[in-house]
Amino acid sequence: MNSTNRTVVVTGIGATTPLGGDAASTWEGLIAGKSGVKPLEQDWAADQAVKIAAPVAVEPTEVIPRPQARRLDRSAQFALVAAKEAWADAGFEAKAGEDPNIDPDRLGAVIASGIGGVTTLLDQYDVLKEKGVRRVSPHTVPMLMPNSPSANVGLAVGARAGVHTPVSACASGAEAIGYAIEMIRTGRADVVVAGGTEAAIHPLPIAAFGNMMAMSKNNDDPQGASRPYDTARDGFVLGEGAGVVVLESAEHAAKRGARVYAEAVGQGISADAHDIVQPEPEGRGISHALQNLMDRNDLDPAEIVHVNAHATSTPAGDIAELKALRKVFGDDADHFAVSATKSMTGHLLGGAGGVETVATVLALYHRVAPPTINVESLDPEAEANADVVRGEARKLPVEGRIAALNDSFGFGGHNVVLAFRTI
Repeated sequence: MNSTNRTVVVTGIGATTPLGGDAASTWEGLIAGKSGVKPLEQDWAADQAVKIAAPVAVEPTEVIPRPQARRLDRSAQFALVAAKEAWADAGFEAKAGEDPNIDPDRLGAVIASGIGGVTTLLDQYDVLKEKGVRRVSPHTVPMLMPNSPSANVGLAVGARAGVHTPVSACASGAEAIGYAIEMIRTGRADVVVAGGTEAAIHPLPIAAFGNMMAMSKNNDDPQGASRPYDTARDGFVLGEGAGVVVLESAEHAAKRGARVYAEAVGQGISADAHDIVQPEPEGRGISHALQNLMDRNDLDPAEIVHVNAHATSTPAGDIAELKALRKVFGDDADHFAVSATKSMTGHLLGGAGGVETVATVLALYHRVAPPTINVESLDPEAEANADVVRGEARKLPVEGRIAALNDSFGFGGHNVVLAFRTI
């Protein structure tokens, strides 16, 4: 159990997103080029400069019993919905200890959130101000703590090998999956439920992001507002939801006859040390993460045919990422089919890496890359550095072993790149 070179595979996927209440409907939406962005209908939106967002397509209370949902922050609700789907998809019929195929002491959970229970915190503060101390929910602290989604997922599946919560802004979900890969590689666990979640469609985060000039104010065209690589891009659109995968050692998966989606090759991590918000303009930190991925893992650049880019639709960030890919891979980058799925889902912050990992794994499994929508005028710098999949989905090579990257970057200069490969 102390091997540090165990092969890790993906055996289950789950999601709840602006495109669908599960992984299958989310994938269908991505391939169809569907947008999940809508006008905000809440009364508080009238005073906001940003009046659009990408809420989940299916409310979690349609899946989770209401008494349980009332004790969970919305971010934990999303995580639980996605994790339960992934757990069942992996072929487990009960929680660890009850299902003979999994030992609870060999099961971990790593679910990240960039912000945590922000809606619970702010809503309960309003209760305190308006109704007094006695009306504040006794469940407030367990709901608002950032590790609540991971803790609740760990309880649901019976994980005892470790329950963790990386917090690295918009790179959090990807970092969680990278951490989970290492848990299995180093022998701490045989199976890990991993991903990211976020629920921050609330007046304060929207006002704050809007005042930072980070979000699109294209209120008249919600579905066209998230437009990575377009010359008119003006910021991201806030989304919500969760994406979760079940990772497993190849040996453990084979022993129980599990279906395998892809190999989880590994991760590359770095930090910009440049600015708390702005990306390093030449993508040096991203380049280091990419190079770290290639140096630490058995991955041939010729195998890589697809990149699910971070590409939030900000003027600086989109191009820095493509420059980094070009710097590290040179001419090999010419055969990367680059997809920016945030053009459809919006930006799920800490949940982005989880949802986009699900998309990356399914792109390999089905050998098709989702499109980037809303690119009416491709930025010349994007065109010079990458082959962006636009308009329609694109078939990937049907023969041989292929690999794909999932990029995630966050405020604070956090850079995480994950690699997956067909079996």
